[in-house]
Amino acid sequence: MAERKLISFDYAVKYLLRGKSKDDFVILGGFLSELTGRKIEVVSILEIKRDKVDPEDKVDPSDKVNRLDLKAQIDGGEFAVFEIQFLQEFDFFGNVLYGASRALVEQVSAGKLYDIKKVHSINILYYNLNAKREYLFWGNFDGFRGVHFEEESIPFAQTADKDSKALVELNPEYYLIIPDMFDEKLRGRFDEWIYILKNSAVRDEFTAAGIKEAKVKLDYLSMSPEDKRAYERYMDNLRSADSMILAAKVRGRAAGLAEVRAEVRAAGIAAGIEEGRLEMQREIVRHMYQAGFSIEVIARALALSVKDVHDILGL
Repeated sequence: MAERKLISFDYAVKYLLRGKSKDDFVILGGFLSELTGRKIEVVSILEIKRDKVDPEDKVDPSDKVNRLDLKAQIDGGEFAVFEIQFLQEFDFFGNVLYGASRALVEQVSAGKLYDIKKVHSINILYYNLNAKREYLFWGNFDGFRGVHFEEESIPFAQTADKDSKALVELNPEYYLIIPDMFDEKLRGRFDEWIYILKNSAVRDEFTAAGIKEAKVKLDYLSMSPEDKRAYERYMDNLRSADSMILAAKVRGRAAGLAEVRAEVRAAGIAAGIEEGRLEMQREIVRHMYQAGFSIEVIARALALSVKDVHDILGL
């Protein structure tokens, strides 16, 4: 099937989809419409107050690529908060709750009524978060249940104004999207967007809302040489952050093997342990090379020489 290469969605969120053209609104609105199952129009794209990082800054690559975010105001005054994470953190859900709560608090002016609009928290994770098969999760708190009389409940909602009787839900809705878990079976229109999130590519036959505009806005081949270089630097930083994680795991395992070696050396099997460590190292080198890491990045990440990496790969 014919495909078009796109820049990664995370890069677009961080540097491109900032409301400078009408297509920015259409792309994000289409994404949200397919995600929520209702027609959504983005009316403004807001900067989230965090330190900006330029792609050319010489800082820890993990600081450049982890936790990319954006906030969009949608029709009816509701908000969508996008959060994209690459590195697993122990406080992930605390950060999700903080982001949604901040979007709620920022709506309230001092001395005013609590005129709160719903917040949609969209979290895109490039690690599996212990998922087994699913790649799209949804959750919210829909109300209070009776403790003694369980059939009785009170919705977490209030009227839009003092003269209205219609209840409006207030509590945020949360989405967890895990692109790497996607098996590429298109079960619905939003799966076309997940395909893009996973592969940074779009098929010609995709028709989900916003994708037509994304094909143009995010087309890698139409980028200027300068923009391509900035994008490639960003992707190099992302790969470097991944390699740092792999290297930490390898070194941790090696340290564990060293402890085991000391305990069993008397049994005469130290050589077998060393061979096991080397085989593990060879396996990770091959895995990183197949994933697109350069020889130099692999050597630096695993504390090997370039020659060692060439020998392992048979180059």
